Amino acid sequence: MRTADCLNHIEPYLFAQIDAKREALEAQGVEVLSLGIGDPDMPTPPHIVAAMHKAIDNPKNHQYPDYAGSLAYRQACADWMRSRFGVSVDPKSEVLALIGSKEGIGHLHVAFVNPGEYVLAPSIGYPVYSGGAILDNAKVWYMPMREQTGWLAEFADADGDGYVGPDAPASEADYGALVPDEILAKAKIMFLGYPNNPTGAVATPEFFDAAIAFCKKHDLLLVHDNAYSEICYDGYLAPSILERPGAKEVCIEVFSMSKAYNMTGWRIAFACGAPEAIKALGTVKNNLDSGQFTAIQEAAIAAMSGPQDCIREQCAIYQRRRDLIVDALQAIGLDCHAPKATIYVWTRIPEGYSSAEFAEHVLTDAHVIVTPGSGYGRDGEGYIRISLTCPDDQILESVKRIKESL
Repeated sequence: MRTADCLNHIEPYLFAQIDAKREALEAQGVEVLSLGIGDPDMPTPPHIVAAMHKAIDNPKNHQYPDYAGSLAYRQACADWMRSRFGVSVDPKSEVLALIGSKEGIGHLHVAFVNPGEYVLAPSIGYPVYSGGAILDNAKVWYMPMREQTGWLAEFADADGDGYVGPDAPASEADYGALVPDEILAKAKIMFLGYPNNPTGAVATPEFFDAAIAFCKKHDLLLVHDNAYSEICYDGYLAPSILERPGAKEVCIEVFSMSKAYNMTGWRIAFACGAPEAIKALGTVKNNLDSGQFTAIQEAAIAAMSGPQDCIREQCAIYQRRRDLIVDALQAIGLDCHAPKATIYVWTRIPEGYSSAEFAEHVLTDAHVIVTPGSGYGRDGEGYIRISLTCPDDQILESVKRIKESL
């Protein structure tokens, strides 16, 4: 049996590795606390579950769904975009249902990138941005990210167009923000995601404008992963990149019900934006999957069109947990800052460890799971990601165990 060569070039999926280590310890009777995977610990709101119950009872929903998503679902997505961001998208040609945002992002590689071509991916980011390219026998050019510039991905061409933050090293060629002409000639997609997983960083309008202009100039599809748009704190409200002038000409944006409505296991999301990109992604999906169960789409309609108090309530809980864990980590000497968005705290690790070594130490000695920053890319080395998706008492107990292990 001979597997595809691309499997030899892809690392084992980070969270699958974490799950395996946790299961091994628990099999020994060890109580493991997890601050690792970003899976909300709060249930899906009752009105969404009720809509699902009703939809399941409808025999019409027991058949194959519409490939692109029901028109009712796509209309609900368009209505949500208008009410939330003031963005207008055509539900028929500019919205596409996804079986979770991960699936949509992965299939975009198939739709746009030929073997040997490139995607531009942040050097710290959701692993599927690069993993999807590798599985498609494509290549990845990593855009550097730095703490001192707010973790905004940096990119530039030989003309100096793009985005490079202040205090960059004198030689852009050595630094890595400069994308060589020969790479740009073979590049097809630029991936961005803000609010950012794992750093919690947020983007400025100027950053989005620079990315849009860069992708127009170099004929790139700009994919913005906005899975954390609704998880915001301190009065901050995350924008859509489609609010920016000219974005819809080159950009497709991906939204998910997973974090906003605690629907991670339901696997429902949508993409919207440039109609050519929506059509291309839809063609791939038509041939590789049969769409998402219509009952789940109807539950998602209830989520988007129903009361949004559930989002505000859970954000208040996450904000309290954020403050709790930032204070606790700083008290034991770990350097971190309170993010404006996402369900993660990104913290620097003590000297003398790599990210993987520190995560292994914490798991082995403290029986606490944290996610090594290096698992998200090369510039994540020296950091760990901590999730806010566990109760307050477990957060405090986890930090106590980490302190004792040090």
